[in-house]
Amino acid sequence: MRSRTHASVRGRHATAVSIRTLIAVLCAVGLAAMAVIAGSAPADALDVTGSGSPVTGNATYFSGLGSPYGGCGLPQADLDTQDFLALNVYNTPGNYGSEPRPIPAADASMTGMFDNGLNCGRYVQVTIGDYCTGTNDGAQNESFCRNGSWVADQYNGATLTFVVADSCADANAWCRDDPYHVDLAQNSLSQFLLNGATTAGLPGKWNNRQVSWQFVSAPNYSGDINIGFIQGAQAWWSAIAISHLPNGIHGVRYYANGTWQSGTMDSDMGDDYIIAPTTSGGSQYEIQVIDASDSLLNNGEVYSFSMPSSCGTQCSAAYTATTYTTSTGPTASASQSTSASASASTSTSGTSSSSAGPTATGATGGTTGASAGAQCAATVSTVSSWTGGYQVSINVANTGTAATTTWKTVLALPGSDTIASSWNATTAQSGQTVTAVAASYDGAVAAGASTSWGMTVNGSGPPPTSATCSAG
Repeated sequence: MRSRTHASVRGRHATAVSIRTLIAVLCAVGLAAMAVIAGSAPADALDVTGSGSPVTGNATYFSGLGSPYGGCGLPQADLDTQDFLALNVYNTPGNYGSEPRPIPAADASMTGMFDNGLNCGRYVQVTIGDYCTGTNDGAQNESFCRNGSWVADQYNGATLTFVVADSCADANAWCRDDPYHVDLAQNSLSQFLLNGATTAGLPGKWNNRQVSWQFVSAPNYSGDINIGFIQGAQAWWSAIAISHLPNGIHGVRYYANGTWQSGTMDSDMGDDYIIAPTTSGGSQYEIQVIDASDSLLNNGEVYSFSMPSSCGTQCSAAYTATTYTTSTGPTASASQSTSASASASTSTSGTSSSSAGPTATGATGGTTGASAGAQCAATVSTVSSWTGGYQVSINVANTGTAATTTWKTVLALPGSDTIASSWNATTAQSGQTVTAVAASYDGAVAAGASTSWGMTVNGSGPPPTSATCSAG
């Protein structure tokens, strides 16, 4: 007997495009209070970045990822583990209506633990908690475990580690009212361990019981990342999926036409990013990966690969794995390069190279420390636009004679436009003025080299066309 009211498998979701319907929220506070799990308030306030302290929520289950992908953009067969779960897209107590995905910055208060895909690929340790003796069906506008109580039993304390591979956006109380709800793979219910042994009989005594959970590092991690092209990928829409990560993924940088640029997440499927080949229309790629700590993976290691010949002009399979070589990233020293390459050589999907790639050092390399010769110029280009928004990329070029240690760009948005999201820079908006300061990993730009940052914007435009730049 299944424990969910929605479809038993999940498929690749469709991004909402309608304007958010305004919903009366005067009763939301009362509904939220009603939805708090009896006797077990969360250990922390809702924090989509993920706290190291355990939190407590209801746990439902579902039978498997849909076809071809789960909410994070990987087929079920290509996950590192079949112990996987879904996190809530929304945190909207009392509001069960249709809302946009990804959630725009203007509605950031609605963001659930899925965090617009930024918690995909992370690992979660789940610990079994109390059983509900009443009704715990996730009905709208109803409390959890009504007409009953939470009780401890022989399964309390059993644990299992899951990978985040899906999202829960269903119109029920679990996915909307309970910020710490998790939806677990059904087959995993019989895999929980207590005192070293599996917990026989746990699936039969579930009733969407309480669990506590927290983010953890990938267990027994070895090797390096996996890279594959997703269905429909081709030279002009190069969409890749990245998995087998030690600590999730927050971004991808790709090297194209002589500069490092920011990849765009495919909707909010957090394992998937759209990149470009090193030369327009080509089949060779170079990327760096930003993990969930917002740091370049493996000290900025560069992954070089090509589109597999099996794809022809376009990849038809849901996932087509590719092999890669690695080279020293712009923040890595020679000694770091040796250890990074050794680690990559154990990867199941990649092979390592001990030589440093010319684009790795040419893009953002250079000496540290501010110099009087550091200067920069910013160029703004529109990547894409749609009804109600657009995406722009800002290229930051070092036009001076010495390397920068940091940089800052300033530009103006038209009308009442607002930033929805940004990457590769720390951004702030005051009125219509946007200030972007280099991230920790891309402030050092060698003389004659460049880097870039980007943002999506909510508004009617027109997109900005110029920006000022200062360097230190």
